[in-house]
Amino acid sequence: MDPQCDEFLHVPARLSIVALLAPATWVDFGFLRDTIGTSDSALSKHVSALAEAGHVTVRKDQQRRARRTFVQLTPDGRRAFQRHAAALEQIVAAARTPAQPTRPDGQPGGPADGAEVVAAVDPSGGTTSRNSY
Repeated sequence: MDPQCDEFLHVPARLSIVALLAPATWVDFGFLRDTIGTSDSALSKHVSALAEAGHVTVRKDQQRRARRTFVQLTPDGRRAFQRHAAALEQIVAAARTPAQPTRPDGQPGGPADGAEVVAAVDPSGGTTSRNSY
């Protein structure tokens, strides 16, 4: 994985939380829960983990009879999210850049014009089969 990618933030729920917090100051817990589409307990666990890592600050307010929880990105959390988002953007940009076809001898060029190339790639990154049609 790219060294700029933050495996802790890469967890989909945590990434969704920090992405929602990034443009805001304080965000209501209920808004996070409803927007992400998760349960109170699952969100609470992720927010607690983010707080323990120093990525968010949690504030609990008593409003009338109800207790409300608000969450905010810390400066460290904002920097970590920005680094992680930039790394993801680089990965996406690289995936969108068309590869220059090469022949097996390393020279430019590929299958005949208009031919479709189908390749199966194993998880370690090596091509296991390649067919031109």
